[in-house]
Amino acid sequence: MQVTSTDTEIIQATREWLLRAVIGLNLCPFARSVESRGLVRYAICRAQTLAELLDDLENEALRLQAADPAVHDTTLLMLAHGQDEFLEFNFTVGEAERRLRALGLESVLQLASFHPHYQFAGEEPDDITNFTNRAPWPTLHLLREASIDKAVAAIPDPEEIYERNMETLRRLGTDGWHRVMSGQDSRLTPRKENIA
Repeated sequence: MQVTSTDTEIIQATREWLLRAVIGLNLCPFARSVESRGLVRYAICRAQTLAELLDDLENEALRLQAADPAVHDTTLLMLAHGQDEFLEFNFTVGEAERRLRALGLESVLQLASFHPHYQFAGEEPDDITNFTNRAPWPTLHLLREASIDKAVAAIPDPEEIYERNMETLRRLGTDGWHRVMSGQDSRLTPRKENIA
């Protein structure tokens, strides 16, 4: 018998990761603003096949494109079935990017990806820097290019974000990461009132 997580559990785990790691550790300096204003859509994909998954991604991409950015600025699409293997997920990301290009959205939306077993090329699986892209669920993140351009213009030295994130994770270490994710390290996690 297969035990499946409910949509509520998937969204809760992803939101805690966003608040504790991405925002709490300032891995993405643009995330706090959109999350605090309720502009992030958390969507669940329960597709059983790649074709169904790409159709779900297309629906979310078109929904984001049509939405008012003041109401819905970005989408996290969590993949609830399959995609457990990182290499399989990488293939899916490539297919997702091709779908966005086929829709003519390559200059409108950008796709970022996160996975529980994310591994940068050339890094060992347990290297702490991989955790900058590790989320509780395989996730496709749809972002508006216009919002990215606006956010980047407001931040000095945006090209240094990647290196700064690597250094943050190296200082934190694996034990520190687990403390942050469990909510045990209050210095590095958002205040309780930010976690609704």
